[in-house]
Amino acid sequence: MFAAERHEEIARTVTRERRVNGADLAQRFQVTMETVRRDLAVLESQGRLRRVHGGAVSVDQSTSGEQGMDSRQRQAAAEKQRIAHRALDLLRHAGAGAVVLDAGTTVEALAELLLRRDNHLPSGQEQLVITHALHIAAKLADAQGVGLELVGGRIRKLTWAATGSRAAQHYDQLRPDLAFVGCNGAHARFGLSTPDPIEAVVKSAIVQAARRVVVLCDSSKQDQETLTRFCALEQIDTFITDRAPTGDLAQALEDADVEVVLA
Repeated sequence: MFAAERHEEIARTVTRERRVNGADLAQRFQVTMETVRRDLAVLESQGRLRRVHGGAVSVDQSTSGEQGMDSRQRQAAAEKQRIAHRALDLLRHAGAGAVVLDAGTTVEALAELLLRRDNHLPSGQEQLVITHALHIAAKLADAQGVGLELVGGRIRKLTWAATGSRAAQHYDQLRPDLAFVGCNGAHARFGLSTPDPIEAVVKSAIVQAARRVVVLCDSSKQDQETLTRFCALEQIDTFITDRAPTGDLAQALEDADVEVVLA
């Protein structure tokens, strides 16, 4: 295989899997690690990937970079739907009177399922849903069996979420039964993280407030670190994902006594 062909294949793999390991590439293409490092350097100079320790990641995985709603909704759409269905199953059996829905596209997929669910509550009774996400509140404003509480604050246009101290203080005054929280990275040592510090403040407040914390995390975010940590793994109860965590993350979740649910 010529170098140019190898470069194209590596670039396609990074785009598809979002992360590649240098040793795996060396074995796959039957080349030395030095050749792999040169290949990755060339592709990075072309803006097609970003080199990290041990390999490379897609260019959208900067520690502080973040995509808009439209782009994120298209990524891992099928996986997010499966995760949302498992989250709905959990919600049906949780007996929760008050539920927090964090901002994020996987949590939004759960909100869409709430619109179509068979109402499991007694006639005339509502389940209180609390959210700081405008797009989620708009979906649930007329939903049957849902009482909606909208948390205010400064709206971050990239995610359509209320942010800052006002939103965090609102959650500080609550004790919801259950919270569904999204993240941009889940890492064995760094915990759960998000690129934006002011959104991290709100996520942290939700985690502190809820009696039970359920994280919705597609597998592309496993073993990733973004700029701001908002909680440790020990602070969550359930981790719903589409692919079983491996290596250090799997061990860290087990050590933290976190229930892992596969979608």
